Amino acid sequence: MKFIKNSSKTTTALGDLECIDVYKKSGDLEILGTLYNRYMHLVFGVCLNYLKDEEESRDAVMQIFEELVVKLRIHQVQNFKSWLHVLTRNHCLMVLRKKSRSSTVSLEEALVENTDFVHLDVDDAKESKLTVMEACMQTLTEEQRICVDLFYLQEKCYKEIVDVTGYDMNRVKSYIQNGKRNLKICIEKNSGE
Repeated sequence: MKFIKNSSKTTTALGDLECIDVYKKSGDLEILGTLYNRYMHLVFGVCLNYLKDEEESRDAVMQIFEELVVKLRIHQVQNFKSWLHVLTRNHCLMVLRKKSRSSTVSLEEALVENTDFVHLDVDDAKESKLTVMEACMQTLTEEQRICVDLFYLQEKCYKEIVDVTGYDMNRVKSYIQNGKRNLKICIEKNSGE
């Protein structure tokens, strides 16, 4: 599953952040393709884990690359691999949500006990928890939401968060601590734990 077959030796020698910088300046899709090729097998694995279908996962890999073309220009990425993982997971969750909204059940299927609906799948439980967490993230103040997102989801350190947000160090620590506590309370309240 190669995306771009002929990548120049200069772009293969560049690190992730250097490739991102060159791509942002030049808009050269070959450089972005070289960077994406490094992690494409991981993206495919995450997609396959969520979507459970090889063909659908291959499509998702291509769609995620298309998202990268735009999102990488507007986001400040410090750790490409973890950022790409979050982007991939979010893409898969959106695909699953769209599928669940558009799925229809015939009257016969609704009247007959369907074992698929009797036993909850572990992935459904994870999806439910992630949905609750995403909803609870929206209940945080903007400052808490930004700091929690940067710290836990984008794996940035306090100093990087200070640089990105402009908040002082004590405020960043406070926003993360209070945001984490409020998030935990909200999740427990909405998941019945």
